Amino acid sequence: MADWTLVVSREEVARAPADHAFGVPHPRLAGHVLTYAAHDFPEMEPMAWRVAPLGVLTVVLDLETPLRKVGEDGHVPASPVLGLRDRPLLVEQAGPSRGISVAMTPLGAYALFGLPLRELANATIGLPDLLGAEAGLLLEKLAETRGWPARFRVLDDYLTTRLALGPELARPVQGAWQQLMTSAGSLRISALADQIGWTRQHLNLRFQRQIGLTPKTVARIARLHRAATLLAGPDAPSLSEIAHRCGYADQPHLNRDFRALTGCTPTEYLTNA
Repeated sequence: MADWTLVVSREEVARAPADHAFGVPHPRLAGHVLTYAAHDFPEMEPMAWRVAPLGVLTVVLDLETPLRKVGEDGHVPASPVLGLRDRPLLVEQAGPSRGISVAMTPLGAYALFGLPLRELANATIGLPDLLGAEAGLLLEKLAETRGWPARFRVLDDYLTTRLALGPELARPVQGAWQQLMTSAGSLRISALADQIGWTRQHLNLRFQRQIGLTPKTVARIARLHRAATLLAGPDAPSLSEIAHRCGYADQPHLNRDFRALTGCTPTEYLTNA
């Protein structure tokens, strides 16, 4: 899985401050860690972010923590870890914010946290609740290090050591995940189970426990991201053509899935609604 996208409306992207820095993890972390994205936002008025299900787990390392909430009363902890989701997440954020977001595959997250990812699905949990005092030590070291590139290298060293000590996903589960992502969700789950040599029911049970979502849901998310990538391209095909290329039954099927997973239709996403 070389690529992943964050599906929010273009209006929300345009309203966000533009002070970002991106880093590529060390090659030894390949397959575990996809990207580092640093941000340094000034004081901001409350702004709502509508985040679609991602093909990654996201670890946010707060060096300066903004005010965040979900809904009217939902509290978002400092340095939140966002598990895999099967529904959009609406987060309101205000105040200054500085830190690094780390995009991790299930393979990397399973090794880092050492627990079935089912326990993180559709959840937002503070990093200290998962790593204990180790999280605070990492945040302190990042805060003391000058410059984003040097901080990215601190993360390289920490994650290389930490992931080497963690558990591994069952190989059939890891293989099923990779095939669903590389096929952009076009592979039938029954065919995938046959390739592995498991029944479909056994694949569903083992996959959901270790990954956090069912294979069918992961396939839906992969299709969504392929559709969003085509939609945002410079020579975007028609919606009916996108639906055909991505394996939807028809354009209404694309519209329904897009709205269910992102909270808006493809047209709304494209026109900044």
